[in-house]
Amino acid sequence: MKIALLDVDGHHFPNLALMKLARWHKAHGDSVEMYDPLFGSYDRLYMSKVFTHTPDYDYSITNAKEIIKGGTGYDVNSRLPFEVDRTQPDYTVYGDMIDRHTAYGFLTRGCINKCPWCIVPKKEGMIEPYMDVDEIAIEGRNKLILMDNNILACDYGLEQLEKIAARKYIVDFNQAMDARLVTDEVAKLIAKIRWLPYIRFGCDTHGQIDACAKAIEKIDSYSDKRQMYMLYTMIHGNIEECYYRISY
Repeated sequence: MKIALLDVDGHHFPNLALMKLARWHKAHGDSVEMYDPLFGSYDRLYMSKVFTHTPDYDYSITNAKEIIKGGTGYDVNSRLPFEVDRTQPDYTVYGDMIDRHTAYGFLTRGCINKCPWCIVPKKEGMIEPYMDVDEIAIEGRNKLILMDNNILACDYGLEQLEKIAARKYIVDFNQAMDARLVTDEVAKLIAKIRWLPYIRFGCDTHGQIDACAKAIEKIDSYSDKRQMYMLYTMIHGNIEECYYRISY
């Protein structure tokens, strides 16, 4: 089969599902390429849209015999088949956009929180183990972009952080961590990890301001190097309160 992939959101951030589909199909003898609307001719086209606010692909598709659409942007309940979901990504799909040292993935899925603005509770439910960090760090890739929603919220997540520190992987939890879960022991662990480049925390409510400040203070007290931090601040509700969080 000849397979085409279409990242409807654009190429600003790699689409993990498409990369998994690429490796799975190649392993089964199929050819895979990014969709070419002018000169391509395909047996199957996968269209993936992560964000609900992304406009759909606005052109007629006549050069694919079968079209499969997936991703939260199309349907919050859409899922990859299990055997594809467990496949490692094919990083060649995005060419030079992803350097040979960088990998993407999840260690856990889901979250213990039920923030009203977040789609994760509906899509993934409560937190549970998903993959081991060594499964993500394939092909000698040691810079890991991890998209967990609440890595500190379960013992498995903390065990993975211990392994990250021991393996000396360089990581970025780009969806941020929950500062309210940073105990002294967690702070010691975070201080041992090599970060790429930020330690990210969510500061989406007024009550999280103090938690973020205390977490940063704890981590810095155990770190022998200057850490860099980034706080995500969700803008919602009372604008004055939002401005206060941003300005804190």
